[in-house]
Amino acid sequence: MAQKVGKRNPAKVAPAVAARARKIRVLLMDVDGVLTDGRIWLFSRRDGTASEIKGFSAYDGAGLKLARAAGLRTGVITGRDSAAVTQRARECQIEFVYQGRATKLTAYEEILRATGVSDAEIAYVGDDLPDLPLLQRAGLAIAVANAATEVKRGAHYVTARSGGDGAVREVIELIVKAQGKWIEASRNAKA
Repeated sequence: MAQKVGKRNPAKVAPAVAARARKIRVLLMDVDGVLTDGRIWLFSRRDGTASEIKGFSAYDGAGLKLARAAGLRTGVITGRDSAAVTQRARECQIEFVYQGRATKLTAYEEILRATGVSDAEIAYVGDDLPDLPLLQRAGLAIAVANAATEVKRGAHYVTARSGGDGAVREVIELIVKAQGKWIEASRNAKA
């Protein structure tokens, strides 16, 4: 059963979740609904084409900097292909970027091979049904607050914050604090 963290006491983490978080070396995430609020804005152009617009949280970006300072490797696996994701991944120095993956498990396994880690050392953050196979494998399965019911049921931890509103930052803080790296990583992330 997933631990739901209330907004009144987001720092309280169940011992079983903290134990899982201590093992994490790689943080993987979905994009739409996790790093964004799930909306996909299409801007119509006069020539009949459309441009995609996505909104990303600055809190998540700062959290990803904190993750790097703590030695975590990061990646995204998403079903859509987007130049905005490519740009944001570059800005946040996300190491693994897999786009256009309707079936995400192949990308997950490629990342396992590339990093040499086990399932137990992977945290995965998702929000919808395509994320379930990865959540079932990951050592720390996380659903954002606005995730589908099935995803929340399959998670070890449900964030207090919604996707696109600092949920990834919340996850990173949970992992870094559980690993005892918070003070040093927060100092290094500011530099």
